[in-house]
Amino acid sequence: MNRRNFLLTAGALAASPGALQAQPQSTAGRPANAVRSIQRLFTSEVEDKPWFYDRAMWPRYLAMLAENRFTRFNLSFGIGYDFLRAVTDAYFLFAYPFFLSIPGYQVRAVNLPDAERGRNLETLRFISDQAAAHGLEFQLGIWMHGYQWENSPQANFTIQGLDAETHGPYCRDALTALLRACPAITGVTLRVHGESGVAEGSYKFWGAVFEGVQRSGRKVEIDLHAKGIDQGMIDLALATGLPVKVSPKFWAEHMGMPYHQADIRDQEIPKAGHRDQGLMALSAGSRSFTRYGYADLLREDRRFEILWRIWPGTQRLLVWADPVFAAGYSRAFQFCGSKGVEIMEPLSFKGRRGSGLPEPSRCAYADAALRPQWDWQKYLDTYRVWGAKLENPEARVEVDPALAAASRILPIVTTAHLPSAANNNYWPEIYTNQSLVEPSKTEYTDTPPPKTFGSTSPLDPQLFSRIDDFAGELLAGERSGKYSPIQVAQWLEDLAAAATKPLKDRRVDIDVAIQAGLGRFYAAKFRAGVLYALHRRTSNRAALDEALRSYRAARAAWAALADRAKEVYVADITVGELPWLRGHWMDRLAAIDADIALVEARQASAGPAENPGIQAAIAAATGRPLGPAAPMRHLMPPGFTRSQPVALELAGPALHSAHLYYRRVNQAERWQSVLMERKGSSYAAAIPGAYTDTPYPLQYYFELHSAPDRAWLHPGFPADLAGQPYYVIRSAKV
Repeated sequence: MNRRNFLLTAGALAASPGALQAQPQSTAGRPANAVRSIQRLFTSEVEDKPWFYDRAMWPRYLAMLAENRFTRFNLSFGIGYDFLRAVTDAYFLFAYPFFLSIPGYQVRAVNLPDAERGRNLETLRFISDQAAAHGLEFQLGIWMHGYQWENSPQANFTIQGLDAETHGPYCRDALTALLRACPAITGVTLRVHGESGVAEGSYKFWGAVFEGVQRSGRKVEIDLHAKGIDQGMIDLALATGLPVKVSPKFWAEHMGMPYHQADIRDQEIPKAGHRDQGLMALSAGSRSFTRYGYADLLREDRRFEILWRIWPGTQRLLVWADPVFAAGYSRAFQFCGSKGVEIMEPLSFKGRRGSGLPEPSRCAYADAALRPQWDWQKYLDTYRVWGAKLENPEARVEVDPALAAASRILPIVTTAHLPSAANNNYWPEIYTNQSLVEPSKTEYTDTPPPKTFGSTSPLDPQLFSRIDDFAGELLAGERSGKYSPIQVAQWLEDLAAAATKPLKDRRVDIDVAIQAGLGRFYAAKFRAGVLYALHRRTSNRAALDEALRSYRAARAAWAALADRAKEVYVADITVGELPWLRGHWMDRLAAIDADIALVEARQASAGPAENPGIQAAIAAATGRPLGPAAPMRHLMPPGFTRSQPVALELAGPALHSAHLYYRRVNQAERWQSVLMERKGSSYAAAIPGAYTDTPYPLQYYFELHSAPDRAWLHPGFPADLAGQPYYVIRSAKV
């Protein structure tokens, strides 16, 4: 079996037995994930009204979810905008007056006929009743509680009859009335940070909203979006006596590899003494680490449940279905006692922020022969794989191997290289080219300076190298154990090769071909980025020539996939109003060509300037990376006792060095490291007792060097890349 086939084998085992021990498993007779939820979003009047009112669709759609073992359906409103500026499409944005007229208040959505308001409520009742009839819990998502649009002269609806004094009581009473009118609603999802339109720290307001849930007179779960959340907000929800979930984002607003990022980016780490003002006082200040991960929420003594949510930044349009990664995700959603996942379904945010178009199909097909009757029918493989594996990661699910391989490509890109954590800024399916040479001026606002391709951070900077940093390691001849951009490029090249075969289903065939092309593009551009960084540091002409060779290969891959998509997808696919949130693959070629021209312009000043390590560095950047240099064995402890040290051993041959990295499972904290001592045939180190006096689980891994320029991580990823690359141990005493 060659390496590529081994990489793609569904049954490939982890390189270390300990890596498997770190993975939660399903228990006989009990599902791996108690909550297996799909979330559908209403964000566009023109694109979403047809499916919302389609009474023939809903029984078929909900039956499909139930047949595929999902347990919950979330229908969300008010998520069409993050902030209430330049609003054009305000339908359901502040949802209550689009459903109800509340006695004692003169609140209405201006321009909305009373009959349509009544139809909306009847439709919501019908959908929630149908969910119950199919054995699904029905979750109502209310993501916006702001009611005043700023600088929005083109808004189609405005809200009348509210002021600061009546805002909280009205929302309380409206939510109570809505829950009583739709008795099949079993839970409410609320965005409680500043993008809700309510300033963070407004505990009195949210207390009133929670009271509105409580007044419904029945058990209704409160699900709080985790960004900007603090203990005060959680305590308010718990005080209702109702069940409470907190739902962090899994891999920011995208979908990364099947594990939880070992660390957050520098941008999300709170700065000492920093305070923010206005709507985002907490999530842009002392609680910034809650924006894109699990933050400090995983205490063993927590009185609420954790539910992960996958946002749609990575996979919006193209078919995704990989049983191997899905099994890895299923295990990851049980992390430290978590209860499951909610997936924002394919096509989430289609037509968002007023960008909806009266297309014949939400799937954006120009080719009428490809349009399904209902949008979700395109993604039946996606639902089938997710549903089966979330219930039981060991379930046997068959898909074409080419589709499985293609489906791994973009989550790997997301993990290793993330120009923006926000799905409003970064769309890897239809990527807006980031320059190797010039700083980004617009869309990639949260890329570190100088905002070039090489300076972009991985979404997991603890385990993956930034392009510019890796180039520096190559020239210095001293490597860290992090996964390099060249290692990632090799994964993508192997997956793209495995995905290159014709498929019988034309919809799937086209999407697999596009994803394989994306794999070749990103792989070649990662190599080009490293080579250009080598040139920039040394002025070496050979490094520049190789960078251009790789960049042109990336351009050729993009041109090929764009040409394949040209007659298949419409020219303007919209998930937002900004240039990088709409368009077609063909649109992006001009920026790639312009950047290649900037790199070519450096040829005039490049020379044969030599650096002692330049030839070896170029060879590393253009070659196939080496794997671990030595087999190592580690037996993970079953747990730890608080305030007692955790002794750890790693058995194997003598190395140049071995380091233990450890941290509490708390993203507010940074990783610690210690040099391990050689004792007999093993390396030994301990996590100090003072550090283990914590209500958090502990995570750790090892960085190993066989030579200064040869390093790797243990346990690292298994051969199929679908496992947890570190160990986690928990304490029984909290």
